[in-house]
Amino acid sequence: MKAFVHENGKLQFTNIAEPMAGKGEVVVALKTAGLNRRDTKIPIRRGDAKEPLVLGSDGAGIIESIGEGVTNWSVGDKVIINPSLRWFEKSDAPSKEFDILGMPDHGTFAEKICLPADQLEKKPSYLTWEESAVIALAGLTGYRALVTKGQIQKGQTVFFPGAGSGVATFLIQFAKKLGARVIVSSRSEEKRRQATEIGADLAINTNSDWQAELQDECVDLVIESVGRATFNRSLDVLKQGGRIVVFGATTEDTVDLNLREFFYGQYTLLGTTMGSREELREMLSFIETHQIHPVIDSVLPLAETNDAFAKLDDSVQFGKIVLQIMQ
Repeated sequence: MKAFVHENGKLQFTNIAEPMAGKGEVVVALKTAGLNRRDTKIPIRRGDAKEPLVLGSDGAGIIESIGEGVTNWSVGDKVIINPSLRWFEKSDAPSKEFDILGMPDHGTFAEKICLPADQLEKKPSYLTWEESAVIALAGLTGYRALVTKGQIQKGQTVFFPGAGSGVATFLIQFAKKLGARVIVSSRSEEKRRQATEIGADLAINTNSDWQAELQDECVDLVIESVGRATFNRSLDVLKQGGRIVVFGATTEDTVDLNLREFFYGQYTLLGTTMGSREELREMLSFIETHQIHPVIDSVLPLAETNDAFAKLDDSVQFGKIVLQIMQ
């Protein structure tokens, strides 16, 4: 079968053996897959690893075959992949067995994938295959950051730097449906316009003076995923006693923090990554109740995954990039 893999330090579109379902497993014929920034970092972490690894965490497709002992799914069922492996109950942190699909296990950038049956969820019927492929990782990450960790409430204000990422586009829509005021930032005038079109109340220039721009705002919650470039600027606009939730670091991982200012400000700092199956199911129910549609930037064939990587690396997308695997 066709797959996009990392092998011998290179990314390539190639043929690999088809998977077979073992006990408790299913094989899903994938229709679409979603690209995440995580996918572009894995080749760096693997270096010159010789064994091929299929990249990709998000995907949607149709169950093709079922292994022994699987009773809750049938051949022909339409499903999405839960990339949060072996984290089932909502908790402060996952167990040591937790991993994210796409390393060390084979991921979704292939015509088929074999995985445990308990890593599947029913495809939302109102979403297209393209939309269904991108909701799990980014939607779950945003939901846990905003709701479970951030504890956003109706009438509060949330701010997050970066308006164009997949998680950001979910956060805007989630927060608005929960009755919050939403403020975002972007260097791009076009992305600021697009952010307001999907619900942001205010979109400011990342290069502006945030304290001046937001002097009349009361920011209850900041959701950070940029890192060193924005962390302290985000903290500067957070109200005393406010919460800052961090789920990523697209710039440098380390930040300088003035501890005295932090504890005098009575701030709460929280970290989060992905989320549990329980939270994924909460999120799926939430988006169905509110008929939320993921924002799709573009759809490319699996054979053009390198081009999709380049687009994501250049941060020119607004929303999610989808890989078309099967018609």
